[in-house]
Amino acid sequence: MDDYSRECLATEVDTSLPGMRVVRGLEQLGKRRGLPEVLVMDNGPEFAGQALDVWAYERKVRLHFIEPGKPMQNAFVESFNGKFRDECLNEHWFVSLEDARRKIEAWRQDYNEVRPHSALGNRTPKEFTGGGAALPPEPPRREEQKQETTLELAL
Repeated sequence: MDDYSRECLATEVDTSLPGMRVVRGLEQLGKRRGLPEVLVMDNGPEFAGQALDVWAYERKVRLHFIEPGKPMQNAFVESFNGKFRDECLNEHWFVSLEDARRKIEAWRQDYNEVRPHSALGNRTPKEFTGGGAALPPEPPRREEQKQETTLELAL
């Protein structure tokens, strides 16, 4: 989940998501969109393990863990998770892993490209970002003025 555009950048659907699977997904996302400066996440084992820690260190991505029991520190993801559950998971019966992947990806595309978001002036994330492409780079600024890019992880 991109804090700025409210775009759901990717979904990983499987029976379990170990840290290496999270890393693989982030690598694929990084190739398409570039890496964020900060990842905000809860303390789940898929995020708190060595695999993600090493990956982030090597790529100079800061990991920001919310405090245990404080989901509002990750409010965008909490809101997204509620919508995902109500609008997708509660509405579908998945007969296989591949069926779940297809239906969840269709919902993700609808969420990004069709469904307006009030926080974006009733525009879709795709409209807000000008077509879903990565935003153009900002002109260089002094380090203390540099705005952080934050990506929140939802599972």
